[in-house]
Amino acid sequence: MRSVALSPQAREAALEAMSSTELDVLVVGGGVVGSGSALDAATRGLTVGLVEARDFASGTSSRSSKLIHGGLRYLEMLDFRLVAEALQERGLLIQKLAPHLVRPVPFIYPLNHHVWERVYAGAGVALYDTLALLSGRARGVPHHRHLTRRGARRVFPSLRKDALVGALEYYDAQVDDARHTMFVARTAAAYGAHIASRARVTGLLREGERVTGAEVHDLESGRTFKVRARQVVNATGVWTDETQSLAGERGQFHVRASKGIHLVVPHDRIRGDSGLILRTEKSVLFVIPWGRHWIIGTTDTDWTLGLAHPAASAADIDYLLDHVNKVLEQPLTHADVEGVYAGLRPLLSGESESTSMLSREHAVSHAVPGLVVVAGGKYTTYRVMAKDAVDAAVHGLYQKVPPSVTEDVPLLGAEGFTALKNSAHVLAERYGLHEARIQHLLGRYGSLVHEVLDLVEQDPSLGEPLTGAPDHLRAEIVYAASHEGARHLDDVLARRTRISIETFDRGIGAVEEAARLVAPVLGWSGEQIEREVEHYRKRVEAERESQKMPDDETADAARMGAPEVVPVR
Repeated sequence: MRSVALSPQAREAALEAMSSTELDVLVVGGGVVGSGSALDAATRGLTVGLVEARDFASGTSSRSSKLIHGGLRYLEMLDFRLVAEALQERGLLIQKLAPHLVRPVPFIYPLNHHVWERVYAGAGVALYDTLALLSGRARGVPHHRHLTRRGARRVFPSLRKDALVGALEYYDAQVDDARHTMFVARTAAAYGAHIASRARVTGLLREGERVTGAEVHDLESGRTFKVRARQVVNATGVWTDETQSLAGERGQFHVRASKGIHLVVPHDRIRGDSGLILRTEKSVLFVIPWGRHWIIGTTDTDWTLGLAHPAASAADIDYLLDHVNKVLEQPLTHADVEGVYAGLRPLLSGESESTSMLSREHAVSHAVPGLVVVAGGKYTTYRVMAKDAVDAAVHGLYQKVPPSVTEDVPLLGAEGFTALKNSAHVLAERYGLHEARIQHLLGRYGSLVHEVLDLVEQDPSLGEPLTGAPDHLRAEIVYAASHEGARHLDDVLARRTRISIETFDRGIGAVEEAARLVAPVLGWSGEQIEREVEHYRKRVEAERESQKMPDDETADAARMGAPEVVPVR
């Protein structure tokens, strides 16, 4: 498949195309479901546009637990269909669609009671593996096994002796959610979709009762234009109700936001060769290996404040530290926390007062003629949600359209990935980089690694580590702007890379060099460079301040102290 860059020039061309021709489908929302919908529609031969108000994956799709999983806890809720569907998608992603981005990871589940808990939990994990087998997509993920206490502590030495009597080990998978979402959007562009971030829908166009497109405001240039489309897909996650209100309709379902926060700590603070899953009184707690770090999460609390920048409070952070410290030999402290991120899950509103009990099923409706709404679900099943949304849109086109083919459409970077991984030492020798550096790049770009390495060949200085964040090459920062749709420093440091949560200074030491690297690509003046750097610093300062606040209200107020990113004018 021919690679297409999400370059500044491509964005301008996409906006021009959307404003000058009637589309078959306009997708609103650049999260994983919106990007997946654009890919699904484009690969059926439809003319497609996608607009995102901020950056790709800037909402929920960059702030998850970064797991591709069936949802072991949903078995306890007897939601077998959801688990089976998610396990099939997990296998598809590992084996075919995104082997460069999704990889298996083991988890230890500590047991606290003899006999009955091993039988009960063991039966659940055995059913989990069986459902994966029945999906026909279990290859590449080992089966579970039972462990003694000694065996569990051999795998995870940081577990306290009195924290378990034994354990189960099972497998799921993990992904860098923001990079994966960007790859879905970029693959959609490769199949002909017109893709643009920083383009906000401010109104829906109507002809009588029918929605016929949207009014779009380009936040970078300040201009507003109309996009005509035969069908509009609202895939805006926690903003679903807000977007739907533009049509003047209440809609057939509502979305409720649940906040989940995660902590990032250095890998050397916890000794273990697998992840950890713990039960709490409210939900489940994961300790997930993440390169040279661990991700610890998550919380599950109702959120009724601003949706753009959910804030983690001191109470949230204390909750996670208190629960994980119950099982660790060496307790973690606030000083061990490198990064914190908070996200909102879009849950379908139900009768339950507890967000942890709300449905993770998704729903699709034709709210009004010409407008399809998709909401709910979980990250792992994004492709199924996208397929169902486009099926509904196709139903409203009144023409013969091929069925979904995304089950057989690998993302950019997947083709040839395994062969390149096997020959990483050859690439290392060719480009004069350490093999570990090549492996790191392959896990982020797959077979598109050549595009990054070509930048190094053209300018050897880009083969040097980034100041303040040496895990990344300077070339990766340039590539984020030239090929991956990054428009601002937030996009680069928070989503194309994870520098904002993987360094103790939250990326402050890297921000100036990163700004100078992307400036020529994005056409920034010296004044714009200063504005971008200042904005990023204020964002970090506001987030740090919010994390000292005692509750959601005060944390949200502190986080709102940082203004939105300054557009290029």
